[in-house]
Amino acid sequence: MVPRYARPDMTAIWEPEAKYRIWFEIEAHATTKLAELGVVPESAAKALWDWWATNPKIDVDAIDAIEQVTKHDVIAFLTWVAENVGDEARFMHQGMTSSDVLDTTLAVQLMRSADLLIEDMDALLEAIKRRAEEHKYTPTIGRSHGIHAEPVTFGLKLAQAYAEMLRNRERLWDARAEIATCAISGAVGTFANVDPQVEAHVAAEMGLVPEPVSTQVIPRDRHAMFFATLAVVAGSIERIAVEVRHLQRTEVLEAEEYFSPGQKGSSAMPHKRNPILTENLTGQARMIRAYALPALENVALWHERDISHSSVERFIGPDACITLDFALARLTGVIDKLLVYPERMQANLDRMGGLVHSQRVLLALTQNGVSREDAYRLVQRNAMKVWESDGRLSLLDLLKADDEVTAALSDEKLEERFDLDYHFKHVDTIFDRVFADTDDSDD
Repeated sequence: MVPRYARPDMTAIWEPEAKYRIWFEIEAHATTKLAELGVVPESAAKALWDWWATNPKIDVDAIDAIEQVTKHDVIAFLTWVAENVGDEARFMHQGMTSSDVLDTTLAVQLMRSADLLIEDMDALLEAIKRRAEEHKYTPTIGRSHGIHAEPVTFGLKLAQAYAEMLRNRERLWDARAEIATCAISGAVGTFANVDPQVEAHVAAEMGLVPEPVSTQVIPRDRHAMFFATLAVVAGSIERIAVEVRHLQRTEVLEAEEYFSPGQKGSSAMPHKRNPILTENLTGQARMIRAYALPALENVALWHERDISHSSVERFIGPDACITLDFALARLTGVIDKLLVYPERMQANLDRMGGLVHSQRVLLALTQNGVSREDAYRLVQRNAMKVWESDGRLSLLDLLKADDEVTAALSDEKLEERFDLDYHFKHVDTIFDRVFADTDDSDD
């Protein structure tokens, strides 16, 4: 985890003290149920919860010191709790194995992280929707292969981003549900020394559901799905970031990141206004996607358990969640303050002499008796003249001067094919599809 790219609420989930608090709650809830089942004395559970009610400080350094001797983190924690609670603490961890605590804790951390990520997504969706409505009919050029294609609106670009992120929000909910399972099943997952009722009780108290069959660990296909989902979200973040970066290029300059008073773009060139935020988002997206691969490789563990996944998850758990949390917030800020230049968009639309209307002329010719092959040839030969003039010539003028074209289409009919608004007649339909019922959506 890099502090530069971390926010407090998400970071707090992954701090050692937070982890140990979850460990205690799992152990104490398990002891409570064991007491109800008559396996341990009720006084054991009471002693644990009485101590917890004092809101004790979790001494991370002391636990770490014990681990230096035991070489086992869960045993070190149990030893430290016993030192504070007293003799009754010996009934903790009855019939349990370390993975019961570790895997259930990781599930809680990932579930809570998902909750924050969904909140981040909601803020991003709100910002995108607001800017999409603002630029619903702002004309701009659509590009394919980076080349001028046909007109779109900037609002439609943002509507696409909204729909994509709305799908990602649903994926995050699915990932949250996938990962929110509890395993308190003991060594190799047979419940030989711990009743399944204990697992059900801990799961209910921690907001989880029991894992149907857990061997000694929760199956890692769940975790692979979770981190793969984060990678998909990161890919969408980068797609939007790359779009902003391209639009900010000097030759395009249709939109750009907000440049605050006093901000500096270059140590050498005072004129620079660089897309540093979206470039940063591209880099963060690369890292988040990279975490998905080791999560996939963690699926193939040996027999009922090995710990080859453990060190991996100590990296990717906090890093992926913290980085994505930061990235979503940063993208929200970029969209919220994005500087949009409609006049430049219109100028870019107009700079190639009307080439963006070539398809409409092609279709009109075919609808007036010209074969598609001939229609394509007639439009293309005039379009190439405009292209080679770098837009200094007008496609409409050249078509009006082409006898083969005017034999099929009058000047008036040609002019009708150069109406920009024609391209936007279904914008409302698209917006209705994207934004319908969004205010009333539920989880």
